[in-house]
Amino acid sequence: MSLSATDVLARPEEATGTRPRPARRRRLPDLRRWISPLALLALWQVASSTGVLSPDQLSSPWTVLQAGIETARSGELGEAFAVSIVRVGLGFAFGAGVALVLGVVAGLSRWGGVLIDPPVQMLRTLPFLGLIPLFILWFGIGEEPKIVLVALGVAFPLYLNIYSGIRNVDDHLVEATTALGYTRWERLVHVVLPSAVPQTLVGLRQALGVAWLALIVGETVNADAGLGYLINNAREFLRTDVIVVGLIVYAALGLVTDALVRLIERRALRWRGN
Repeated sequence: MSLSATDVLARPEEATGTRPRPARRRRLPDLRRWISPLALLALWQVASSTGVLSPDQLSSPWTVLQAGIETARSGELGEAFAVSIVRVGLGFAFGAGVALVLGVVAGLSRWGGVLIDPPVQMLRTLPFLGLIPLFILWFGIGEEPKIVLVALGVAFPLYLNIYSGIRNVDDHLVEATTALGYTRWERLVHVVLPSAVPQTLVGLRQALGVAWLALIVGETVNADAGLGYLINNAREFLRTDVIVVGLIVYAALGLVTDALVRLIERRALRWRGN
């Protein structure tokens, strides 16, 4: 038996738009994802206990845990953590600001894209290690080279996603705003920029990941404080346990910042329904 258009239109819940939404089930964390990490951790401990891995090559998980507690109690880890956070914060603020301005200008203006996009595409292929000697000559051996490295690491992926998000706005939406009589400013505020938000948030996640990689490069090559300095100093004394502690802190900071962006993404994109 088929339904006519009048039958469909006669349904009150559809006519009034009050159809009840299905209740969302709260997702529980999938504990199966912990199986392989815990298995690798156990294998690491067994290899260290049986002598397969010597302490000079890689300390055991238990030794790493003790080293973490020791450096935390002495204040060495906290001081290094604070210095690295400040560097990433300053570099991120500067790089994100530049990426936002360049991405919006290049995305909205044809001439902006012609003039801005080619040099950005050329600069983003330059390796971090190759830039460090030049930055030292320009800025000295202080904080500036490290902050600039982080800023570059943040700017390029964020710029690419902002630029692409603006350029890939659905043409049908733009045509609809024209038919509705939107001004150029209203079209920009209500359609173009909101449509670019999902890809911009993807770029933000990428940018934060690259920011920590850039910081590691800057701090291990030329630094007298920070997590990279802590790792470099531990390498001089063959303290693989402290090296692993520093790497774990780097990884944890990357995961935390990524989780924060994912939280922002879920709140900002609630209209998508997932």
